[in-house]
Amino acid sequence: MNAPQIDLTRVDGVLARHPKGDRSALVDVLHDLQAELRYLPEAALKAAAKHLELADAAVFEVATFYTGFHLAPRGEHICTVCMGTACHVRGAPRLLESLERDLGIKSGGTTPDMLLTVEQVNCVGACALGPLVILDGEYQGNMTSAKLQKLVAPIRKAKTA
Repeated sequence: MNAPQIDLTRVDGVLARHPKGDRSALVDVLHDLQAELRYLPEAALKAAAKHLELADAAVFEVATFYTGFHLAPRGEHICTVCMGTACHVRGAPRLLESLERDLGIKSGGTTPDMLLTVEQVNCVGACALGPLVILDGEYQGNMTSAKLQKLVAPIRKAKTA
């Protein structure tokens, strides 16, 4: 999949909120860039390096070290399936398989229309709610495949409307 073109004025807007040359702001800058763009494209990382007066390699090192940063384009909506032990034994693998099949993508992937990214995490610590799915930051507990289809359906329909 080709990365979408980014609007560098959006990057400049984020960088303007941080003092030029403030190397200690790197993680905050990366968080803000990702919040604005949904991922960290190479051009944004290079712009951040220049703004913070850091080597490109130093910025890329931090962006690749933390799992919370994403270097590949992500969907407008993020659907995360918890695969912790409690969720796993209550059916989380079936939920993930259902999502992958229905959307035609694998975990970690994004639909071709850039609408939905599916990912899995080891545990979110909400074991009593398992199996758990997080859609756009909202925890959805005691999930079933049928409930998950109903949860994702409005997102898919909104795109076709």
